[in-house]
Amino acid sequence: MLTLETERLLLRPLRQTDLDAYAAMCADPEVMRYLGDRAVLNREDAWRQMAMLAGHWSLRGFGSWALEERATGRFLGRAGLHFPEGWPDREVNWALARQYWGQGFAFEAANEVLAHAFGALQWERATSLIDRKNHRSIRLAERLGERLEKEVEVRGFRVGLYVIERASWRAV
Repeated sequence: MLTLETERLLLRPLRQTDLDAYAAMCADPEVMRYLGDRAVLNREDAWRQMAMLAGHWSLRGFGSWALEERATGRFLGRAGLHFPEGWPDREVNWALARQYWGQGFAFEAANEVLAHAFGALQWERATSLIDRKNHRSIRLAERLGERLEKEVEVRGFRVGLYVIERASWRAV
């Protein structure tokens, strides 16, 4: 699987050794408030989610990366490309442990992920599915250049479908 680098981050494959930090992130109600089924995950379900994310690479040829801070080696969260069966479109997404919010890591990672999607993968567009109450992620999507196209229902939840076209994307 591919590894990407930014100034501060290493976007690398998820590893078994990420489980403690990943499970802690998924057990935080504030992190999970707008993600997935909007519920915290226990350790076993966090492992299953990691396995699904790793398997996505085999089935689709793209997927999510672990975010590792280059200076410290700390696991910060995940970001990547997602398009499971039943999804409305190919998605760029992100999730960080709460202690790393507000430091620009999600923007840095998502921007690199979009560069990969529009460059190497030649996607024409990418989307982000964001709960309308998730103001932090909406601001991040807008900073990336994404705009609300419409609302859609995904897994029983109404979310905004934020879109960016390759023709309008510029790496920041």
